[in-house]
Amino acid sequence: MRTWLKELREKKGMTQSQVAENCEISRSYYTHIENGTKTPTVKVAKKIASVLDFNWTIFFKDERSLKEQNETASA
Repeated sequence: MRTWLKELREKKGMTQSQVAENCEISRSYYTHIENGTKTPTVKVAKKIASVLDFNWTIFFKDERSLKEQNETASA
């Protein structure tokens, strides 16, 4: 689950359908992206990021890898 994405959408006061419509994708596809069961294409990631105002590359960052890097740096 991409809770960060849901939170951004809700902060904008938008429904999943509204985001999907603005991005020219189906609501079903957007729901899968928000639930974390699908990763968007770069084109779609950029559209979602534009609508919700965030850096699109966050979809492609490996959070576990970043956490491990931070732990290694702290040690």
